[in-house]
Amino acid sequence: MSMLSNELAMPMLGMLVLTLLVWAYLFIQRVGYARAHKLDIEAMKTPQDMVALIPAENSSASNNFKNLCEMPVVFYATCLYLTVFGGVDDLHVTCAWAFVGFRVMHSLVHCTYNRVMHRFIAYLLSSIAVWIMVIRALLAAL
Repeated sequence: MSMLSNELAMPMLGMLVLTLLVWAYLFIQRVGYARAHKLDIEAMKTPQDMVALIPAENSSASNNFKNLCEMPVVFYATCLYLTVFGGVDDLHVTCAWAFVGFRVMHSLVHCTYNRVMHRFIAYLLSSIAVWIMVIRALLAAL
């Protein structure tokens, strides 16, 4: 039995660490705002309640965390597919690291000054990197 390639493990771990950091920032941001404004935690039962109580400028980490549960799912699935079915090569690894790098940039923009065009460019470049991985995996499977 051959050993599975682990070359995509570090980029996947990088995304997991980014998600952890954004989650921690989300927690700090929300708890800090709730304490500073003496909000009743029971008034935050639904996402709509949170939107009504916490202004957009204090919800950037929450919105970014949601983003980290969208396109990165395609990244994780692709990395696992390539690892299990033996399709990992240098271009896949490069694309995986590009995805992580652009997602870090996306998160930094989203959680700080939140300029939409800057965020969009990072999102677009990260998406291109992961779609290259998907298309190449598909072509190899045909």
